[in-house]
Amino acid sequence: MRILISNDDGINAPGINALREALEDMGEVYVVAPDRPKSATGLGITIHKPLRADEVSFEGGKSKGFAVNGTPSDCVKLAIQALLPKLPDIVVSGINLGPNLGTDVLYSGTVSAALEGVINGVPSVAVSLATWDCPEFGYAADFMRKMVKVVYEKGLPDETLLNVNFPLTDCGAKAKKVSITRLGKRRYENSFEKRHDPRGKSYYWMGGEVLDINAEPGTDIAAVKSGEISVTPLLFDVTNAAFMNKVDSWNLDNLL
Repeated sequence: MRILISNDDGINAPGINALREALEDMGEVYVVAPDRPKSATGLGITIHKPLRADEVSFEGGKSKGFAVNGTPSDCVKLAIQALLPKLPDIVVSGINLGPNLGTDVLYSGTVSAALEGVINGVPSVAVSLATWDCPEFGYAADFMRKMVKVVYEKGLPDETLLNVNFPLTDCGAKAKKVSITRLGKRRYENSFEKRHDPRGKSYYWMGGEVLDINAEPGTDIAAVKSGEISVTPLLFDVTNAAFMNKVDSWNLDNLL
């Protein structure tokens, strides 16, 4: 098996290295990740400056690594199209520190790295630890080792990735169960603090609190809050097919 690992926390983050160590003896493992944290970059790519991929070695490991001065999407795109000798069998993005639930997936660099794998025709999985306070990656890494094998054997439909979130539990505690979920809805009540630089010019620092709008049973948010591992299949195609006929009835040709 040829495995490509990426993330948005940076190549030196503990989550990606826990994942690398768990998967390293399963086949040919490549780690291509940003050279620094690149959270919340979405599916952004770099087109106005050159990308550099510096080779990285891992102490006691045999994986081949590259630190890239770009986004998570850059990393996966560059890996597949330029760095790896052949197409990987699977892309695994993570393990992210912090949840990627509901509308988080629209901003997430972790999910976007997996989506870039899907765009390039490779089965892909994004994985996150839904906590900030107890970054215990060992259990999640062990689970992903087994899950990667299942995904490799079973395959995924075209244009589909899996988004996995591990719940906030007591440090080292195992989840109750695995739930197959749909996306919930959450919004960040952004609080922009206005500040001034030494020259008196204004700037804004964004913070905010998360507001779960839809955390009903069956959603990824509800599963994680219940101590369950959430696995959500995400489609690349976001077309609202049910609304197409309604838009067609507007007779937009009349605007020509």
